[in-house]
Amino acid sequence: MATKKTDDVTDNGVDAAEAVDTSGAPQQIVPDVDMKHPAVDADPRAGTSAEQNKIDFNDPTLTSSEAVEKNLKEQAKG
Repeated sequence: MATKKTDDVTDNGVDAAEAVDTSGAPQQIVPDVDMKHPAVDADPRAGTSAEQNKIDFNDPTLTSSEAVEKNLKEQAKG
């Protein structure tokens, strides 16, 4: 039985991430992604306020509604 040679999936032309953002997302340069393409959101926080961006949705122990509730309580204190 003949086998077809497959591409080495470990060598896809993209370097492995060497750093991680505070959000937990790997910082990785992908040379063939055009950040100006309309399907790529190069500025996901455009049009939002500082208040909207204060809420930490990355806490795995909270649901989204619990994160909002916690943030609103903290704002009411200050």
